[in-house]
Amino acid sequence: MFELQGISKSFAGKYALEDVRIKFQEGSCTALIGPSGCGKSTLLRILVGLLAPDSGRLLFDGREIAKDAFEELRQRIGYVIQEGGLFPHLSAQGNLALMPRYLGWQETAIQARVEALADLTDFPKDGLSRYPTQLSGGQRQRLSLMRALMLDPKVLLLDEPLGALDPMIRCELQDELKVIFQDLGKTVILVTHDLAEAAYLADRIVLLREGRIVQVGSILELMREPADAYVTRFIEAQRGLHEVLEGRHA
Repeated sequence: MFELQGISKSFAGKYALEDVRIKFQEGSCTALIGPSGCGKSTLLRILVGLLAPDSGRLLFDGREIAKDAFEELRQRIGYVIQEGGLFPHLSAQGNLALMPRYLGWQETAIQARVEALADLTDFPKDGLSRYPTQLSGGQRQRLSLMRALMLDPKVLLLDEPLGALDPMIRCELQDELKVIFQDLGKTVILVTHDLAEAAYLADRIVLLREGRIVQVGSILELMREPADAYVTRFIEAQRGLHEVLEGRHA
């Protein structure tokens, strides 16, 4: 699927990504994680063609992607950002139908796809006529996921899609996303700050630091076989509620 070969990107003389080398296998679910500014979102934006790398090669299905090929490639990639990036002047239905109409889909095909995705994501049918500001946070994220899936892409990229939601809605959507990822079998690359979320949703975790990959593996591999002391410190910094409660009763 995607392969990065020595990808580097800098801003104002500082590396956001430096010599990144990694493959994302078809059908896999990978979480990119690390502190703010480590390069997670930059990597995702390079994959979707919103940023061009300064050096290195980006391959898709074994072929290097030319700069003028991204417009076509984006039709094979679903992209979800925090808060959804929805068009506020369009209804939910209008947001979903925008790209299919641009590509010449028949209205009957658009409606059938909308209804199928509403069922998949548990989006209320009566919400399709509402505008984004009339929807709850959870509904907006469901709508953003539906829009990303409208063209039935091979790859789904998600940049902190649940970061702005309250804990109960976030937990509910994590459960739904896990089922959707398993059912659709698409290649998923997810950016998150939450290690528990990464471990729950992804088969593989990529930990970044200052634009470089520190370690790639499952959550158990990172815990049991850390590449260096930073991996251990990062994991230990993910404080859970049970630790807080244990500390209070110590």
